Amino acid sequence: MRRVGGLSTELEDVTEVEYRQLRLENVVLVGVYPQGAQEDAENSLRELAALAETAGAVVLDGVLQRRPHPDAATYLGRGKAQELKDIVAAVGADTVIADTELAPSQRRALEDVVKVKVIDRTTVILDIFSQHAKSREGKAQVELAQLEYLLPRLRGWGESMSRQAGGQVGAGGAGMGSRGPGETKIELDRRRIRTKMALLRRQIRDFGPAREAKRAERRRNTIPSVAIAGYTNAGKSSLLNALTSAGVLVENALFATLDATVRRSETSDGRVYTLTDTVGFVRNLPHQLVEAFRSTLEEVGDADVVLHVVDGSHPDPAGQLQTVRDVMGDVGVRDMPELVVFNKADLIDEDERLVLRGLEPHAHFVSSRSGEGIAELRAAIEASLPQPAIEVRAVVPYDRGDLVAAIHETGMLLSVDHQEAGTAVHARVSERLAADLAPYSD
Repeated sequence: MRRVGGLSTELEDVTEVEYRQLRLENVVLVGVYPQGAQEDAENSLRELAALAETAGAVVLDGVLQRRPHPDAATYLGRGKAQELKDIVAAVGADTVIADTELAPSQRRALEDVVKVKVIDRTTVILDIFSQHAKSREGKAQVELAQLEYLLPRLRGWGESMSRQAGGQVGAGGAGMGSRGPGETKIELDRRRIRTKMALLRRQIRDFGPAREAKRAERRRNTIPSVAIAGYTNAGKSSLLNALTSAGVLVENALFATLDATVRRSETSDGRVYTLTDTVGFVRNLPHQLVEAFRSTLEEVGDADVVLHVVDGSHPDPAGQLQTVRDVMGDVGVRDMPELVVFNKADLIDEDERLVLRGLEPHAHFVSSRSGEGIAELRAAIEASLPQPAIEVRAVVPYDRGDLVAAIHETGMLLSVDHQEAGTAVHARVSERLAADLAPYSD
């Protein structure tokens, strides 16, 4: 073997290292709204700007068009699409983001006019989810949602769309090696995607037993659970940290948390319960994500209480409330006991509090940053937890201190008296613990 010189790319002089600045996509946002919905459309476009920045883009401009319905061909209509082309050229954008989910034909037609890449709101949300997924289950759920979105939008160019040759002579006299099943490249891609989707669904189903086993253990030990749900970036993880010192990632970004986080907490009288931080919601959440994350959202359905966190400083808190309740309704947990919490209370004044109080008269105002209202919220959570069902009176021998400890942990101790025969307890406990205490009952 003979070494060929001059192929190494390793730099001998470190001063030759080249530093490149990360290039972000420059985007223009576009939306369509009907008569009388301008304020909602502007709030939605601002939210889309935050989504785009979270995904790694620089927003240069945003435009809205008022029309009863989006154009079936180009979303905006031919004339407005030409105006959008001029805006894109003037600001130097390389991407257009539509504030809705575009049909494949609309996206292609708009691209043909503006001459730059066109994507929609769903694509941006899926991209953010793919960046933030950390666990195996989260990655599988995001990939399944992306493939479901991609399948009807596959495109082919030139020879990638051509049909494989069949027959004796092949295509263009290609001869041997050109004969095949007659599928086009795009058909092969679709088949591969369907196969991969089936594999991902099996993987997500396989994650279910482990999660269900953890839930069953909590149910067996009658440990109440509280699910923290709410709009993305409303401060759910910050609130979890404030309530439990959990040390969960907190970031001023949309969808910073995707994987459900469960933390243990205790009431003032020693009862144990769990707090679960779940994935955030957003308006027009892609239905692919709702289906893919259904298993994660089941954590909300299995909870005893839902802590519904709303960003009190958001310009449209009523929209946040409605969006979260709609998504919870989609997964069948609309009728859960609910505590509404307006977070970021340090950023709102008294007039804004009056407006929010009108939306939810029994809501709690808290600030995860300053600690305002945290003690009152903790007391409200304790009061809303279900009480053990069975009332018992027993004299527990001193060598069965484990039963007294179990009462402290999972039951409600009403009175205790240390007697010569043992510890006399009056408590409310679960059926399982009541059976263990039965031999010592009064």
